[in-house]
Amino acid sequence: MHLCPLCSSNQIQFYFEDKNRCYFQCDRCELVFVSQEQRLDAASEKAHYDHHENDPDDQGYRRFLSRLALPLLDRLASGSKGLDFGCGPGPALAHMLREAGYSVALYDIFYHPDAGVLEKTYDFVTATEVIEHLFYPKKIWSQWLKLVKPGGWIGIMTKQVIDLEAFACWHYKYDPTHVSFFSRATFCYLAERDNLELEFIGDDVILLRKPL
Repeated sequence: MHLCPLCSSNQIQFYFEDKNRCYFQCDRCELVFVSQEQRLDAASEKAHYDHHENDPDDQGYRRFLSRLALPLLDRLASGSKGLDFGCGPGPALAHMLREAGYSVALYDIFYHPDAGVLEKTYDFVTATEVIEHLFYPKKIWSQWLKLVKPGGWIGIMTKQVIDLEAFACWHYKYDPTHVSFFSRATFCYLAERDNLELEFIGDDVILLRKPL
């Protein structure tokens, strides 16, 4: 019996199967996920990430990240301090936020594994193209809530599940490191459960604010 890796519900249904993997969906939070036995091991996962090119000087990549950076900057108070969680080998978003005058710490399990930064609290936490990689999103979500100060922001970028028809031909699921697929309904569930303000910016940016 599968349990939802986000909300721990046992109300799980088969969702879709392709030539590589089988996908399930939680009836409670609507997360779509890959079963544990079909995930990559840590070495294979890192080998995949080693091929990513996240150059802070790449203007195209900066434009992509600006979809999160700009609305977040509009909401941050002067002097805010943040954490870029899952920043990868080239922490471009942190670089952009530092250029705007903000202090940003880095954490990445493979490339910036200093767990000391997880012992502090921040005015904002960002996670760009991270949440879909999480084997245990329940654990990391709880961690983010503890990392963010009251009144602080969680800024997320991820592609979202629309429906089964779109999922069937969705390129996003073919990345073998993508194992947790969120939808608007999933974020709405989390926001309501955890008493967070929720904003959707475009198709792939989600901003959540912790209550004061």
